[in-house]
Amino acid sequence: MKYRSTRGGMAPLEFSDILLEGLAPDGGLALPESLPKISSETLEAWRELNYAQLATEVLGLFITDIPRADLARLTAAAYNNQVFDTPDIVPVKPLDNGLSLLGLSQGPTLAFKDMAMQFLGQVFEYVLAKRNSTLNILGATSGDTGSAAEYALRGKKGVSVFMLSPHGRMSDFQRAQMYSLQDDNIHNIAVKGVFDECQDIVKSLAGDLDFKSRYHLGAVNSINWARIAAQVVYYFWGWLRATTGPGQQVSFAVPSGNFGNILSGHLAREMGLPVRRLVLATNENNVLEEFFRTGIYRPRSAAQTHATSSPSMDISRASNFERFVFDLVGQDAARVAQLWQQLSQSGEFDLSGLKSQFEARYGFVAGVSTHADRLATIRSVHAATGVIIDPHTADGVKVARPFVEAGIPMLVLETALPAKFNDTIVEAIGQPAQPPAHLGHLGSLPQKVEIMDCDTALVRRYIEQHAKV
Repeated sequence: MKYRSTRGGMAPLEFSDILLEGLAPDGGLALPESLPKISSETLEAWRELNYAQLATEVLGLFITDIPRADLARLTAAAYNNQVFDTPDIVPVKPLDNGLSLLGLSQGPTLAFKDMAMQFLGQVFEYVLAKRNSTLNILGATSGDTGSAAEYALRGKKGVSVFMLSPHGRMSDFQRAQMYSLQDDNIHNIAVKGVFDECQDIVKSLAGDLDFKSRYHLGAVNSINWARIAAQVVYYFWGWLRATTGPGQQVSFAVPSGNFGNILSGHLAREMGLPVRRLVLATNENNVLEEFFRTGIYRPRSAAQTHATSSPSMDISRASNFERFVFDLVGQDAARVAQLWQQLSQSGEFDLSGLKSQFEARYGFVAGVSTHADRLATIRSVHAATGVIIDPHTADGVKVARPFVEAGIPMLVLETALPAKFNDTIVEAIGQPAQPPAHLGHLGSLPQKVEIMDCDTALVRRYIEQHAKV
């Protein structure tokens, strides 16, 4: 299988090439030339597989330049109960009223980002060793991507990580997870700005092709196709655990900021997974909800981006949205390039003429959750079930409830464990959520971080001084 760009300006490349590239040279995002299709017979044959075996089957459809035996070793190293704290890797946890949680937070950083990052850590090291090369990962995080990437890549041969985060905009737990790492190949940079500005710096440096080539820049943000592909696996896993026979439909509710997580569900649905609805949940930064309601995509400025109690979703420009728009406009790369040029000039584009397709063709519906909604949802779920959910997952539960249908399981994708956001948990239920015992000491560890003004030149200079070349 080979890959193309959403904007049409990239020659077809193998998986290992796009793994190391991040953004396509034309500024677009990599996608397969065609999606594999999964028959109901194949789905049924996958029911008895464990998570690593299922990952080998699904990822093997997208990764054809790595021998299957090697891929199986990589998935086994990524998905096991030494890395994740349950043999299931991704448990399904029943809640109430037709809802269940797809438990994606059992990994080392207690967030769903571990699901893809643990595979990336393995496959990066594998490909770099084969090529006798080095890679400097440049990424931006609103909270969980950074720690998941750093824990997956710490100590890996040939890889350094430069992770930008918005100064003062993450929870204390998230900061402690990232900044307490002392590994020589991990570099945390706290930017005086919001996540979107961090992401703009990453895109600017990745778009400087000479700089990117000289310093071997790669990406772990969900612009990297390998992240998206690895996330497709747990949609298949969830369906296999929530159904009893072929053809039964399942709906998924996904707390959404950068659109990568729900994009993986879209791809699974396009591959043939029987998905009824993809329920997109936003917080007060509801640019994506506005699009699915109106057909108009209107990202907001940094000043207009709210700081909320579900901070990992405090994003107003969703990087992965371009991959969905590519499908929405009939995979017309020239149209996508035109839309993003229009976006840069006027700050918005209008696809309201395609609104009828959002749900009827693609299964998308959307809703908004506020701080008051989060508190009420955390409180109600805890009272009814004894389960404590984190604020992002609460956004998903709140938005999912009106779309629950009899006979169709609704799986809410868990974002993180609640201990990462204890200020909100205490406000909601009057008591904190307890972190796993091995992480209870995080807050007392020394932290290593560079605090910088929001200036691309400063980040460029820091990379020049610290990169592996």
